[in-house]
Amino acid sequence: MTRQLQLLVASTMPRRAVPGRHPLDPSVTHLRVHPGDLDFYLHVNNGVYLQLMDIARSNYIADLGGFSLLKDKGWYPVVAASTMKYRRSLQLWDRFEITTRVVGWDERVVYLEQVFSRRGELCARGLVAGRFLARGSGDRVPAPDVVGLLGGDLVSPELPDDVAAWARALDVAHRTV
Repeated sequence: MTRQLQLLVASTMPRRAVPGRHPLDPSVTHLRVHPGDLDFYLHVNNGVYLQLMDIARSNYIADLGGFSLLKDKGWYPVVAASTMKYRRSLQLWDRFEITTRVVGWDERVVYLEQVFSRRGELCARGLVAGRFLARGSGDRVPAPDVVGLLGGDLVSPELPDDVAAWARALDVAHRTV
């Protein structure tokens, strides 16, 4: 199955919600490297990591029972920015996991960290700035509204310094002026 088909399945037939799951709880997606994931050098292509992150974020939303809630509101997620740091190669048939967690949010953006690991060893780390848009109008949905829908009245944790600096550098962070 190509990763695009896997994303389609993860988003249209999501896995069951995890009872008691909170938006700040991590979500773990277990995967295996397939032949189509490899590049000429026989390790996972950098673009495939982004597709794998899409699947893991869909599983995160599924774990919260969020697909039906978002659909009812007419809201959908988009990526405003992402960055990756690669530490170790993933190779054919490697089993690995992606741990997705929300590290905070501001008025515009939800910030996620997605860590790839194999047998407890860090392979890659991605940061994602995600926004939500309203179907039809395309208007931005305030991030606190989305977090509230998915988990109640929560206050964002303080963003880690590296995430805050990255968001400012790319101009995705909420502007107060």
